[in-house]
Amino acid sequence: MKITVQDVIDQLTAPAGTLESAVDTLRSGDPNQQVTGIVTTFVASQHVIEQALSLGTNLIITHEGTYYSHQDHTDWLEHSSVYRAKRRLIEESGLAIYRFHDFIHHYQPDGIMQGLLAELGWEPYVTEHQRAASILTLPPTTVRETADYVKKQLKLPYVRLVGELSMSCSRVGVVAGYRGGGRLVIPLFEHEGLDLVIAGEGPEWETPEYVRDAVRQGRQKALILLGHAQSEEPGMKHLAGVLAKLFPGIPVHFISEEPLFNVIG
Repeated sequence: MKITVQDVIDQLTAPAGTLESAVDTLRSGDPNQQVTGIVTTFVASQHVIEQALSLGTNLIITHEGTYYSHQDHTDWLEHSSVYRAKRRLIEESGLAIYRFHDFIHHYQPDGIMQGLLAELGWEPYVTEHQRAASILTLPPTTVRETADYVKKQLKLPYVRLVGELSMSCSRVGVVAGYRGGGRLVIPLFEHEGLDLVIAGEGPEWETPEYVRDAVRQGRQKALILLGHAQSEEPGMKHLAGVLAKLFPGIPVHFISEEPLFNVIG
């Protein structure tokens, strides 16, 4: 049976229902074209696009924007040779690229969070899924041991940490992506009695400074920052498995990127 790009989009968006506004759009390609293969990824980088083409796929489902901004506006990029070359590759290849961001975050529970918790093996420890966070009660361990475990499970070269490494932690909040800001995380610490929050990223002068002050005051608080992509890639990997079951006749691949930043010690 012929499966079109629009068929895939309809399956992706159905669990979230109707959203008043969303950045989720078909960035390129024809919604009526037949799908020969699907790639899921955190971001449709040049490398991911080249890999998708080499696999013979013609639909990329990307969580973040293709053109270097959340809204994917491109008017300010018209003079960029990098942008023009990337757009030309996409257009000439006939690739369809669908931005899948707001809808998956509106799954119940959040689809990106599901993938992250599954990769960590922490689903049994969830006590509550909130709109933008999951609250867990883990077996007591130290912050260092938790950080080492997270690094190993997610295959990360490093994590960033604020707080005492030897501190015991059990009550943990997990937030993915750009949800590590103070307005979300600080109330979580206070209202949920959290020892530790594990986040993707957020402004360094907000939650990290709150945790530093808390530690100075003798309070048991710690923060682990994974990085934005590192916290959300598992969700897009999980999505590949979901799509493979929905469309068993279509090859589905998850493509991960290399770490964005080099670390020089």
